[in-house]
Amino acid sequence: MSMPLPPVLVVDDDKNMRLSLQTVLEDEGYAVRSVSNAEDALKLLDHDKFFMVITDGHLGGMTGYELLSQARRLRPELPVLLITAYATPKLAVEAIKAGAIDYLSKPFEPEELLHAVARCAERHRLLQENASLRARAVEAASLDQIIGESPKVRELRQLVQTVARSTATVLILGESGTGKELIAGALHSCSPRRAAHYVRINCAAIPEALLESELFGHEKGAFTGALKQKPGRVEEAASGTIFLDEIGDMSRPLQAKLLRFLEDGTFTRVGGNEELRVDVRLIAATNRDIIDAIRQNQFREDLFHRLNVVQFCPPPLRERGSDILLLAEHFLRIFNATMAKQLERISPAAQQKLLSHHWPGNVRELRNVIERAVILESAPEIQARSLPDFHLETRLRKGDLPIVPGTHSIDELMANYERDLIVQTLELNKNNLTKTAEQLKISRHALRYRMQRLNLQSEHDTEEELPQNPGKEVTPC
Repeated sequence: MSMPLPPVLVVDDDKNMRLSLQTVLEDEGYAVRSVSNAEDALKLLDHDKFFMVITDGHLGGMTGYELLSQARRLRPELPVLLITAYATPKLAVEAIKAGAIDYLSKPFEPEELLHAVARCAERHRLLQENASLRARAVEAASLDQIIGESPKVRELRQLVQTVARSTATVLILGESGTGKELIAGALHSCSPRRAAHYVRINCAAIPEALLESELFGHEKGAFTGALKQKPGRVEEAASGTIFLDEIGDMSRPLQAKLLRFLEDGTFTRVGGNEELRVDVRLIAATNRDIIDAIRQNQFREDLFHRLNVVQFCPPPLRERGSDILLLAEHFLRIFNATMAKQLERISPAAQQKLLSHHWPGNVRELRNVIERAVILESAPEIQARSLPDFHLETRLRKGDLPIVPGTHSIDELMANYERDLIVQTLELNKNNLTKTAEQLKISRHALRYRMQRLNLQSEHDTEEELPQNPGKEVTPC
């Protein structure tokens, strides 16, 4: 079912003509708003939506031709129909060149007017359908795509549902691969804005010189290669949501312009002087240490406070325990379908290997690991031999755990340190429990107890079932 049309805006200083036009249009089912001068029309165009404007060419004060010019700057996509009693071929050409979609000379038949209006109505519907198709092509993630049953993930999903109903600006902080984009998409899809556009921009992927133009648009001739006016992504996201990923890589001059935009929704296209306004919700994300960036004068503190109305901190995969296996099974189903395979499950030895890894690349790394395993595996279930050895990945680990006051309790920090220490030692000893226990100066029984408490142990707790490197001799316990 198509969305109802916005009203037609009629501008004419002749009261009888205004009423006549309004009657003809309303009899055909169109909503109409009418004003007597161009100045009032511009005020309405600044705040309200219309699918077209019908204006007399000669008005008291600002003329209809001047209104056409102003309307084109304010709403480039809005069709304007000019009506005049002083019709000449020259004026008709000038009106079309100035951007009028059509030109009627008085007197005219109602059918001529209705035909022109019907074409504009059909154009509006086609543009809306096209926008809807584009929005679906960049469809936001849904809440059920945030997979996991660990306490932190359950709390995260609940927070998404709560915050989505508001219009608050959101800042998502976390390591690369933890699902920041999923959170942003779920916030949009759970919000009242879900029917409007969801626009994503990766600030690190666009050259600094072009990012402002991409975000706010540019006027014709603003720089070399700007052959025509181009609306920015904030205009595309009007009434919807814009997601700025890797905002920590944005230059400070552009940060200042973004701060102004966040204050009241106003902006100016590159090379333009016209102040424009849109209603859009902004979500930002970065994997940088934002406080460190502020201290190094690379990120504005006032912008941080403006963005940080609601903060999300998705946990790294290594802190999510058995969620690793839930996600692995999820990716197994996906790659089974895309590769036309029928792998039934992940073997206990492979599960142990997955649980023992530190996952510096988080969920993105896990997805790649399962994709590799599905490609290589020839048995009915994924075996440990089809998983990487993780030697290179282990070297990506940070030597010291970051301590952020107020973010984690001392019990959480100690548990994270203990988990990382055990995982690192297990990897160094190829998952040999006896050697790992000896190196940590504890008994093998104590090691197993700690692994179980930290969700580092598979259901089948025997040394023989722990994964070994294929083709290498198994070290006896």
